[in-house]
Amino acid sequence: DLKTKFTIGAVQTAYANGASMNYLKRDMNLEVPLAKTGVKYLHHIAVKFDVGIYFEANGHGTVLFKPSLVSTLENAATSEGLTDMESLAIKRILALSKLINQATGDAMADALAVEAILHIEKMSISDWSKIYTDLPSRQLKVKVKDRTAIKTIQDESKTTAPADLQPKIDEIVSDYENGRAFVRPSGTEDVVRIYAEATTQELADELALKICQAAYDMAGGVGDRP
Repeated sequence: DLKTKFTIGAVQTAYANGASMNYLKRDMNLEVPLAKTGVKYLHHIAVKFDVGIYFEANGHGTVLFKPSLVSTLENAATSEGLTDMESLAIKRILALSKLINQATGDAMADALAVEAILHIEKMSISDWSKIYTDLPSRQLKVKVKDRTAIKTIQDESKTTAPADLQPKIDEIVSDYENGRAFVRPSGTEDVVRIYAEATTQELADELALKICQAAYDMAGGVGDRP
């Protein structure tokens, strides 16, 4: 039944630029859930949608089409009473589901899909690159005595321990226009990783340093203070 409201979600991690999150939510009206860093975590959330789009900031990811959606569209494609526009839309979605490599990330398939979409939308690569502008960001890290002392919520966007760290981060971020920052423990070494973004590169750098200092002071930093 094409009158059914199908779900589309774009799964990201906290490392995704805030401008992309805002664009997907505000302009595309999509659900944009956050997942823990690691493509397998994004995948587990993406499969819940009829169309689940997931890409980490490093480019790893793909698009998933739920079999029930594909089956519904295939049945609809042969039904009567469709307008030419509806018929074309169904054919395009089905073609996209076959072009995208749903089993694993596939840069060639993704590039072909982008080329096809830009052609349909009559957009150039330059047009595509201008749909939003990334906010300047900075990533830093600070050595700590024990990375397991730092705990985060499931999507890693906020800390839960040490108890005073997240309130301090929130306080610092509140002073910056379009400011956003988070810290997360490394999975492999006694290091806390810091991500910060703000309206300008200078402010993003400044914010990152302040968050880095807070993490050092409150999460058992070792060595010289940043």
